[in-house]
Amino acid sequence: MANRAGTVALPSDLVDVTALLDAYYDVSPDLSDPGQRVAFGTSGHRGSSLKASFNEKHIAAITQAIVEYRAGQGIRGPLFLARDTHGLSEPATNTALEVLAANGVTVLIDARHGYTPTPALSHAILKYNAGRAEDDPARADGIVVTPSHNPPADGGFKYNPPHGGPADTDATGWIANRANELLEADLSGVKRVQLTEALAADTTGQYDFLSSYVDDLPLVLDIAAIRDAGVRIGADPMGGASVDYWGEIGERHHLDLTVVNPTVDPQWAFMTLDWDEKIRMDCSSPSAMAGLIAKVNSGDAKFDIATGNDADADRHGIVTPDAGLMNPNHYLSVAIDYLYRNRTGWRPDAVVGKTLVSSSMIDRVAAGLGRKLVEVPVGFKWFVPGLLTGEGAFGGEESAGASFVKLDGGVWTTDKDGILLCLLASEIQAVTGQSPSQRYADLAAKYGSPSYARIDAAANREQKAKLGKLSAADVSATELAGEPITAKLTEAPGNGAKIGGLKVTTENAWFAARPSGTEDVYKIYAESFKGEEHLKQVQAEAKALVDSVIA
Repeated sequence: MANRAGTVALPSDLVDVTALLDAYYDVSPDLSDPGQRVAFGTSGHRGSSLKASFNEKHIAAITQAIVEYRAGQGIRGPLFLARDTHGLSEPATNTALEVLAANGVTVLIDARHGYTPTPALSHAILKYNAGRAEDDPARADGIVVTPSHNPPADGGFKYNPPHGGPADTDATGWIANRANELLEADLSGVKRVQLTEALAADTTGQYDFLSSYVDDLPLVLDIAAIRDAGVRIGADPMGGASVDYWGEIGERHHLDLTVVNPTVDPQWAFMTLDWDEKIRMDCSSPSAMAGLIAKVNSGDAKFDIATGNDADADRHGIVTPDAGLMNPNHYLSVAIDYLYRNRTGWRPDAVVGKTLVSSSMIDRVAAGLGRKLVEVPVGFKWFVPGLLTGEGAFGGEESAGASFVKLDGGVWTTDKDGILLCLLASEIQAVTGQSPSQRYADLAAKYGSPSYARIDAAANREQKAKLGKLSAADVSATELAGEPITAKLTEAPGNGAKIGGLKVTTENAWFAARPSGTEDVYKIYAESFKGEEHLKQVQAEAKALVDSVIA
């Protein structure tokens, strides 16, 4: 049977929303199953009510744990509460509000009773906290209810402390442990009131996330250049939280901007299937973005730049008429090259931040700019300190997530901002007269054209644990795909933090292997500047090398 990736979803692919919502309220987790306990990954707690991993009890317990955590940290300011368009996001937001209100926490919800992108939440926290000392008890923090690009049956719940970005492992570990204690006590210790009472509480207020974010965009982008050049923009919210933002961006800033598809549907019936025939709002995937790509390729839609965002708009996808959907690594390279050449208000010593599984093209671009490169483990939280001070003016991940500082070098967001990166593509087009894909072709001509891929390899829990604890001494190989090994890394060179895996580099290639946090596989990221055949050799030797040391 032919793979249906890139084709429109069929009725049989759609989640039963009624069953999803019923399970949220009716199903209780079995705490003897690790998959049904609270666990914070790189982006909060995620799961599905249909798998008993994201239910009402989970959210009540996590929210109570956050209340206790913020009290322990001396945080007594307002908590911004945001949600995306997933079916489970509204009931989870309601549960959280009921617990927050019962605990007397001042909560600010969207003034339009709509959806809020993750970057708009981060921006709101930072704007409120501007000028406040790190120990000021009046500081604000936030919760965003989203599983990001995950399928329609999933839910997600993420805590952002006063620095505006993803919470670190100390915070998430404490919150998860306390939430599981509350679940084991059958929610004894969880305070809660009815939703009507929570909405009417004196501590529940409103905040205009949309106006705050959209009106401030000229502080971080050359909006006038986009407008004056008449760049024709097609923005696809992909059924996500950016849906109302894109229309307002076009209207308020007088841009030639078309919202390609304003539909919001908890089943995402309009989506094309991802590579594994699942509905997944991954704007970096050619299969998930097939509809927008087809619009641009057909010539019917006269866009200079077309963009997509995932459900909480923390990721970006860039489509150009000359090249289609850009590889995320290619676009990050272009964005970095453009920004560090054109942001005269940034610190002259501002470094370039990337995760260690992002392309080495970024290394070469940074060297060409005369900028220091800081390579960190996977997870956007590692970029937060640099974005706050401006020392790390840009931070990006190979999974199409990035953010950067304002024109004057001040902080914009400390979480990934897909809307920002999408608009930057139009600024690049406006200022340079070239599409981002044309700019990448110039970079490839200058620095070489790398081949990059990620594959998954089977591994059981014990093997994944071994991989996560490897040391450089465990790797005896001296060559990789015919080149001498130049480094064997188990810690990120940029900050010395454990990478939870292994990265091996040569002059022209590298691979990184990391265990999956959700599946019985490990992921091999690999790249070669010597072509596709060399990349395949790197991948094969990487798998053999890793298998030998975790056997």
